[in-house]
Amino acid sequence: MKKQLINYETMIKITKGISHSRDPEEVVLITVEGIKTALDAKGCALFLINRKTHELEMAASFGLSDKYINKGPLSAMKSISQSLEDGPVAIYDVGDDPRIQYAEEAKEEGIVSILSVPVIIRGKVAGALRVYTSEPWEFTLEDVNFVQALAQIAGMAIEMSRLYQGQKEAIGILKAMREAKVSRSKRRTPYEGVPVSVPLSEATKKAS
Repeated sequence: MKKQLINYETMIKITKGISHSRDPEEVVLITVEGIKTALDAKGCALFLINRKTHELEMAASFGLSDKYINKGPLSAMKSISQSLEDGPVAIYDVGDDPRIQYAEEAKEEGIVSILSVPVIIRGKVAGALRVYTSEPWEFTLEDVNFVQALAQIAGMAIEMSRLYQGQKEAIGILKAMREAKVSRSKRRTPYEGVPVSVPLSEATKKAS
């Protein structure tokens, strides 16, 4: 019950933080930090798929070293790809599982078990949220559901943040266009202010 309470409180804290943020980077950072802390895991990271390179690009991480983060490109087709196709995947021992792309680097980092769940945006798999532990961990259904729920929340928040950023940029463009139009309408011409009753030729002579 205590663990369930902690996870519930963490979910409230994370969702509250996400609801107050309109920055996609801050959204994912809040998520990975909250999950890592709640599960007392070694680390947590959120990846998004690059559709051009078919690589998993790290959007944010917490608890992992720079050396491990920069170990090399992560292939969406080689690195626990099953979690991008069939749903959550729990790996008990990274040193004895062919689904791990960088097994040696993971062992050097002190990673023993990994939980990977898909991040869904607009009904499509957009990436993966992964939890790393320094001890063998048999992830329970409760653990999986907790991480999966936050992955879904993060996916929705990322999409909303992107829409907000796009809307903000569109408003900025429209505002700039409107200001430019107003500026053009206020420009004075050489004959501006000349009475209508005065012929243009006479006004030109007076000006010369």
